[in-house]
Amino acid sequence: MTYAVIVLTGGKGERLGGVDKAALSFRDGTLLEHVLSVVDDAAQKVVVGPEKDLPGVLWAREDPPGGGPLAGLAAGLARVTEEWVAVLAVDQPGLTKDTIARLRAPGRNAVLRDDRVQWLIGFWNAAELREALPEEPADLPLRRTLLKLEPVEVSALLGEARDVDTPDDLDTLHSG
Repeated sequence: MTYAVIVLTGGKGERLGGVDKAALSFRDGTLLEHVLSVVDDAAQKVVVGPEKDLPGVLWAREDPPGGGPLAGLAAGLARVTEEWVAVLAVDQPGLTKDTIARLRAPGRNAVLRDDRVQWLIGFWNAAELREALPEEPADLPLRRTLLKLEPVEVSALLGEARDVDTPDDLDTLHSG
């Protein structure tokens, strides 16, 4: 089954002092390059946020910029032509190719779950996503829209769902 990926990078990074999370160093590249590497088999790669020089990526921007993850999802989905789409946040250093394979395995809408549902680590039917999106998605909660699609919850492995939101998270990222 071919699929697309939407990587949401448009967050303000307020708890990190306005840092561009997509450009944060991780391993031998950036967080954005890491997330794209775990979906290198995706037929389409759509990144929502400020454009960077990355080959093979389609770019989109939420309307208005800073309009939240649901607006970002809507903008990215407008570029997707595949039937299935992985939706990921850029600040997920624990993601692996196995994460994506496990989300794809049920063959239906799925989200990762550790101690809570990780709405920005999921695999979705694009048509169902489009149908569920509100007409004006800016500043509306992503969870409320995705919950309507009754996704299967896939258990996260240790560290798989960690994200980078605070200076402590950034320190952990660079020390681990």
